[in-house]
Amino acid sequence: MAHAGRRVPPDGLTWPENRPAAIASPEEETRQQPRSGLAPAGVAVTSEEGVAATESDARSTDEDDPRSAAVTFVTTEHFVLQGARGATIAESTGRANMFLASVSGGLVALGLVATASSLGAAFYGFGLVLLPTLTFVGFITFERALQSSIEDTEHARRIALLRGYYFEHAPEITPYLLSVAPAERLLMQRVPGDRWQGYRTVAGMVAVITAVLAGSTAALAAILIFDHSLAAAVISGALVAVPTMLAMIRYQDSVWERTAAAPLRPGED
Repeated sequence: MAHAGRRVPPDGLTWPENRPAAIASPEEETRQQPRSGLAPAGVAVTSEEGVAATESDARSTDEDDPRSAAVTFVTTEHFVLQGARGATIAESTGRANMFLASVSGGLVALGLVATASSLGAAFYGFGLVLLPTLTFVGFITFERALQSSIEDTEHARRIALLRGYYFEHAPEITPYLLSVAPAERLLMQRVPGDRWQGYRTVAGMVAVITAVLAGSTAALAAILIFDHSLAAAVISGALVAVPTMLAMIRYQDSVWERTAAAPLRPGED
């Protein structure tokens, strides 16, 4: 007896073993499709069309504005030069801090030796070794601080050149940016220009302290030579300290003048 709901083939006939499956509905066909990442026929791929459209828009933008690459390069160069200026200032400050720390530590040690020896031979011997050493460190620090200042000046000149490009190719930004004559651009960026500026820089400060150390060395030597004569110590110290300071400041000013007069590009007047 056949089970209820089960179809029985007619007498003498049998169902084939591999009979075709029932026709699936459109929803089932959709669920049975392999996940190969390919869209069905007739369906557009949105992501590829979006990428193609973006590339086409970028190409059209570049064709419309051929200066876009130049503007990107100029702004990047401006940013890099500004960072380089910050690095030179940081180096000058670090060098000055190390020099001042050395001078402070040396003078404290000299005072302790003076107290322990009651201004005896140990004090003069230690002083004549310490003070020339600090003076030498001061000369080296002055030279490096001046080099950093010159590097900063060169970076400032190149930034001023880039600003000229901005005003030339984008004159509409002139009301919003500070614009001066090319000869005054360095002064507007606080690059040293007047004759007293040399005493206000890091190198100028180091020069003054170094000159005082050199004069102190001469004064200490004069005390020993002229039998503890105060007048000889003062005169000897002044004759060494003042010319040393003036010579270092004058050297700094001459280097700045040569740097300002030198062309940025070879063959440029």
